Amino acid sequence: MAPSRTKLADVQSWPIDLAAALGLAEGGTEVSPFWVSGAFSHIARLWPLILLAKLCTFGLLHIPFYRSDDVAHAAILAAMLLIDGVTMVAPRGARFQQQRPHVQKWMMLALVFLSSLTFSLLLGPPMFTGALSTSLAGEIAIALLAVCMFGDRRLLSVSYFVGTLVVSLIQQAPFAQVGLLISCIAIMLIAALRQAKADRDRAIALHQQDLRAQRSDRLLQEYEQSGQGWFWETDRQGCLSYISETLVRTLDGVPQGGMIGRRLTDLIGNGDHQHDTGERTVGFHLSARTGFSEITVRAAMTQDDRWWSISGQPVFNEFGQFHGFRGSGADLTAMRRSQAEVQQLAQFDSLTGLANRVQMLRSLEEAAAGSRGERASECTLMMLDLDRFKSVNDTLGHPAGDALLRQVSQRLLDVVGSRGLVGRQGGDEFKILLPGHHDRQAIEQMARTIIVSLSRPYSIEGTVVVIGASIGISACPQDGVTADALIRNADLALYAAKGDGRGIHRFYSSEMHANAEDRRQLEEDLRHALASDALYLVYQPVVSSTTERITGYEALLRWNHPVRGAISPAVFIPIAEESGLIGPLGEWVLRTACRDAAQWIEDIRVAVNVSPIQFASPGLPSLVMSALAASQLAPERLELEITESVFLNDDDGTDATFARLKSLGVRLALDDFGTGYSSLGYLKKSPFDKIKIDQSFVRGAVVESSRNGAIIKAIVNLAEALGMDTTAEGAETQDELALIRNLGCSHIQGYVYGRPLEMQEVLERQRIHGTVALTEGFQSSRPERKTMLRTVNVHHDGHVYTGRIRNISATGALLEGLWNVPEGTLFAIEFSDTLTVNAIAQWAQDDRTGVEFTGTLDLSALRAQPRALAS
Repeated sequence: MAPSRTKLADVQSWPIDLAAALGLAEGGTEVSPFWVSGAFSHIARLWPLILLAKLCTFGLLHIPFYRSDDVAHAAILAAMLLIDGVTMVAPRGARFQQQRPHVQKWMMLALVFLSSLTFSLLLGPPMFTGALSTSLAGEIAIALLAVCMFGDRRLLSVSYFVGTLVVSLIQQAPFAQVGLLISCIAIMLIAALRQAKADRDRAIALHQQDLRAQRSDRLLQEYEQSGQGWFWETDRQGCLSYISETLVRTLDGVPQGGMIGRRLTDLIGNGDHQHDTGERTVGFHLSARTGFSEITVRAAMTQDDRWWSISGQPVFNEFGQFHGFRGSGADLTAMRRSQAEVQQLAQFDSLTGLANRVQMLRSLEEAAAGSRGERASECTLMMLDLDRFKSVNDTLGHPAGDALLRQVSQRLLDVVGSRGLVGRQGGDEFKILLPGHHDRQAIEQMARTIIVSLSRPYSIEGTVVVIGASIGISACPQDGVTADALIRNADLALYAAKGDGRGIHRFYSSEMHANAEDRRQLEEDLRHALASDALYLVYQPVVSSTTERITGYEALLRWNHPVRGAISPAVFIPIAEESGLIGPLGEWVLRTACRDAAQWIEDIRVAVNVSPIQFASPGLPSLVMSALAASQLAPERLELEITESVFLNDDDGTDATFARLKSLGVRLALDDFGTGYSSLGYLKKSPFDKIKIDQSFVRGAVVESSRNGAIIKAIVNLAEALGMDTTAEGAETQDELALIRNLGCSHIQGYVYGRPLEMQEVLERQRIHGTVALTEGFQSSRPERKTMLRTVNVHHDGHVYTGRIRNISATGALLEGLWNVPEGTLFAIEFSDTLTVNAIAQWAQDDRTGVEFTGTLDLSALRAQPRALAS
């Protein structure tokens, strides 16, 4: 069994431990303590000589072995023979050698001491008078013989002499005899102490040297066996004296050891790569006896075409005589094949076979460069992004997503044909480069054809999948004369197409760049507003439909820009989500809402919207618990409103967050119910307390031909069956309020109960009216309106503003995004490039403005325009 080892982090940094150096205690080095116990078995083999010398001494001193009248003498003799027998046998046994080295040392010290002790007792008291006795001479003779046998193990010699000294003291030997023994013990003890450190240091040095040699051999063997490289060595004539077996096994028709004695150059074929480039060959370096490094050569004795990299150095002895070469080699075949594949893949996308990003960029640079020459050429760049592709990946998996991308690529090739170059930018983004001049109408027609083609259903693994596409277009030279400018501007146009509802195309215009810069400036202003506490909350009442009392308020975030005035949350919330500000912004809203609600009438709840990005953070439950603790608000008074989009990345983390939030005691509400997908599945698996019916179902519900009322009733019945409350959002008129009550909604929220109030106004209203809800708004609903959300451009006094139109009717609509518009303001609303309608502001509340068209709008003409519904 291998000797056990003791450990210490650094041998040089620890002081010498005397007991460890003597082998009497657990050591502190990383060296195998063979120097402590390595000689014990050899001493045991020589110990019969000690026993023989003892017996001879008995004969020379005429000491009988057996006395019939002396039982003690017989017992001591038996003990001596037993102890010496154990000393001869035990150190060579497996059980003894399995003990730790210092334990072996103590056992040997005990055996040697007892051996000396029993021998001295058998010799008896001094036989002759005088300063020294004959028995002492015999004892010292045997002791010196043992000392010679012990060698460097001087501590064993000390133990043996101590046994003799103990007997001398017991027998009251003369002072000279005792002094002599003490002197011998002192000298040997000093020698043992001095030798201990030397033994220990020498053992450490030898052990470390051995470890380095073993490590080097092991690393070389592992390197050879891994197949990553091999080693070779030649004699003076250039014949191989060593070569790795891993290389020999790859050679054709060469038995094991068959390369020894053959020339190294026999392994190298005629196609020396370095020779082709004018550099010196391996044969030249071997002849010139000069070192060489990483020379690429073709293998000569392999079945397939293989390439190696060979390095070597000449070997000289201490007298400068040449002994041969020694070196290493590595197989370059896989690398060269990979390089060939890389060169192939450098031009094309591996998944779709389309031109990749590098080829598209180079082609675009070449096309754009011509526009600056004397013979200016034109080109058009389309940036295309797939809509709803992520949901396919999430629901069907990435292999299905890859299959979908291949089908999309084929459809793009079918539409574009030979007119341009189609490439994949990465992910679900594609580029189309159309060199030369192209009419704008032809480009539009191609973009529409692409969108229609990509929107047709796909069959993926037996599942029908429907996606869409948005396209941004830039042209050279009018939109830029460099590849970077064209890509940037096409990307801005794509961003505008996605912002206008997806599934459409947009050409780049200078306003888009201004909008991008405006968005960047808004992001900076939002960061400053958050840091300077320039944001504030307003609270919209949530009223019980049965008691007509306020049961809670929904916290709504507001931002009054110092220059631009009030900015709609629909504008700055997406900016916060894209820029990473939604985390600190959401935390501020949560803490502020909890602090304000703690001052309200008891049992009045506060509802706080939680962004999907905020919900995905593992720290959300801890944040909620911290906000509740800081405000001393009861958990059941806090209601978190969560949209269905949190389930897009449905995983164990989502379920764990729901469980942790419910364990805190807060209420959970599913916001904008019915506007997403798979809502019933969410209700089945998630612990919601309330369903909020989106205002798109409330608007127009009182119209006889509308199905919204039936949808609301179905949602109410579903919620009641699941034991959940319902809140109908967006109630603005008295007839809508009455209908919602009749349909059984438990709570109602909307402008019919007044505009949202700031904190002080909420406290003042509670002081005067308590929880009684006060109704406001029109008596009846306005004419039939289309419940769509559409981004439009609003022209007024030479300025262009961006707003959102909802609830469009033939005579008017609700315009959002423009704050505090004066009544009677006249402006033009641009629905598309070909449809613009004049309108007059009839009323305004915050960012919501009721507008009346100066003429009748043909809704069928509106539906015929390119689709622009917001996602």
